[in-house]
Amino acid sequence: MEINLATPVLYTFAGIFGLLAIASFTVLGLAFSHQENDYSELKARIKSWWIMVMIFSFAILLKQPISIVFFMVLSFIALREYLSLIPTRLSDRRVLLWAYLAIILQYFWIYIGWYGMFLIFIPIYMFLFLPMRMLLNGETEGFLNAIGTLHWGLMLNVYTISHLSYLIMLPLNGNPIAGGTGLLVYLLLLTEINDIAQYIFGKLLGRHKIIPKVSPNKTVEGLLGGILTTTGLAITLAPWLTPFDLLHSACLGLLLSLTGFIGDVNISAIKRDLGIKDSGTLIPGHGGILDRIDSLTYTAPLFFHFTVYFYYHGQLL
Repeated sequence: MEINLATPVLYTFAGIFGLLAIASFTVLGLAFSHQENDYSELKARIKSWWIMVMIFSFAILLKQPISIVFFMVLSFIALREYLSLIPTRLSDRRVLLWAYLAIILQYFWIYIGWYGMFLIFIPIYMFLFLPMRMLLNGETEGFLNAIGTLHWGLMLNVYTISHLSYLIMLPLNGNPIAGGTGLLVYLLLLTEINDIAQYIFGKLLGRHKIIPKVSPNKTVEGLLGGILTTTGLAITLAPWLTPFDLLHSACLGLLLSLTGFIGDVNISAIKRDLGIKDSGTLIPGHGGILDRIDSLTYTAPLFFHFTVYFYYHGQLL
């Protein structure tokens, strides 16, 4: 197995593990000094972060196809979780198999580097194929809801997340500093830090609700804190992991912080519609996979196409 030894990427991971170690010792100290308080949920969250970061580190630091398979499995779990929440018609069971097959094909296009097919396979070919296959069942009641739910699930859980995988495949000449892996780490770090910063600023300073009917805990102060933190971090990390100049890194910080918020509340709207708090119980302290990738469903494709347009224009077609 060949390891990607891009020094900036390895140092970044070392920093992430260092932060997790500090967080772990801090929680242990709080639990010891304030035994009257319950820190079990916070401990579960940090433990889950350790597991997620270790699995992710192993997956992306290895060369393809392991990293591609990792994201393919992530999309599979996310789509399965989504379909377990959304009511489906009994007559569509076989159609769902085609949706799962689409995951394999979408990541196969990434593996062979077929950029054009990667872009259009789900939005065009699956968009046209799935309703045709569904019509063969002869069931018209609930057809619009069924096909809309299924295709939207593919777009949300497979198409958007597959952009993370294609970042690793981008040519080195577009980012000589750390390659596609550096771009991926940059995106993921900014997206997750944005979530954390919005949560912290919202808890400490939050006064004004943004959309209380969708996500009552989201505040203007939390959003602004996330924007400032993410934009500052985007500018700081850009020379270390990416080819972005000051203007592009600042624009990306603003873009990712705003769209990460939108992705988060987008999934919140689904959960409110279904009357559930979390999308699942797979990740202790966090909920399900959808709860963890909600922001990425917006930030991943937008970051990818921003990067390709400015730094890989004409190289992939």
